[in-house]
Amino acid sequence: MPSAISAAFATTVVGSMPKRPWLYTPARALDGRQDHFANLGHWCLTGEALKLAQEDAIRAVILEQEHAGVEIISDGEQRRGNYVTHLTMNMEGFDYEHLAERTMRAGRRKVMTGRCVGPIRHKGPIIVDDLRFLMAHTGRPVKVTLPGPMTVWDSTADVHYNDAEAMAFAWAEAINAEARLLDALGPAVIQFDEPCFSRYPKETEAWGIAALDRCLEGLSAKTAVHICYGYPQPGLSRPVVNTYPQIIAMLEKSKVQQLALEFEGSKLDPEVLKACPSKTVLFGCVFNSDDTTETPEHVAERLLAAAKVLSPQQIQAAPDCGLVMMSQARAVEKLRTMVRGAALARERAGN
Repeated sequence: MPSAISAAFATTVVGSMPKRPWLYTPARALDGRQDHFANLGHWCLTGEALKLAQEDAIRAVILEQEHAGVEIISDGEQRRGNYVTHLTMNMEGFDYEHLAERTMRAGRRKVMTGRCVGPIRHKGPIIVDDLRFLMAHTGRPVKVTLPGPMTVWDSTADVHYNDAEAMAFAWAEAINAEARLLDALGPAVIQFDEPCFSRYPKETEAWGIAALDRCLEGLSAKTAVHICYGYPQPGLSRPVVNTYPQIIAMLEKSKVQQLALEFEGSKLDPEVLKACPSKTVLFGCVFNSDDTTETPEHVAERLLAAAKVLSPQQIQAAPDCGLVMMSQARAVEKLRTMVRGAALARERAGN
């Protein structure tokens, strides 16, 4: 029997799960919307109580994923106030006491964010204990996520390098040191989150892919990159410019092995996967929004359409993006729908 990571239509997550409202209160950006980029949210507990509560939250999201039937799981990023700043705040070279205004994601958001004020250096383990805790509490394959170089650059006010490429490669070197420590524990997948690739195709081609490849050096785990069009939020435009064909073709030449891509919310045609014949694709088949509902039948149809381009063993069912901004009940419902749809797809494909 094939392992979960190589099975037809294996099921996985992108990374984040909703946080318990009694544990964490998110911030608001300058435009009034929920802010996941500046570290201005706050934990509702402190000290040892916070540590124990976060561990309980991780146990809960592990069980939610396992009970939903997800085969490759994460810790839901339950210890992270933000998927970028949790890592940058623990690297040398960043200042989060004196924030700066930053327009990010090619003009989509305006936030107050931290500044890069000196050389970026890895000071020591950041989320190694988090991964160790996850692996001690599940027997399933696990993935761990890290912010990629372009997304860190776009989420930070750079007043030190004053050069996007230079800052990106400095981050790549620093985060590779963390990735190597994580890799030594034996996770199934180490994923780098690069939603910015979809917004900056020229920069992706010029230096983004090369910086990503620098992150991957020396890793034994399967490596992935996640690319989407951003979290949906009421009143905030989410332009979907179909840059995937161009970006996927670039990534086919990259060292990264898995591509986590949004297909449900963007309604993009699976035909674009012809550009990455050698990769495993985490095919986004449920949209990360409380306001949409998919059915297992719909998920199966979408996965089988993708299987006309790549083999079922190259396709994993996944949400479009992290589920952190959804309600807990709806996030779990989406995972269950995804798992049932993947089972239907396997049945129909004869796998």
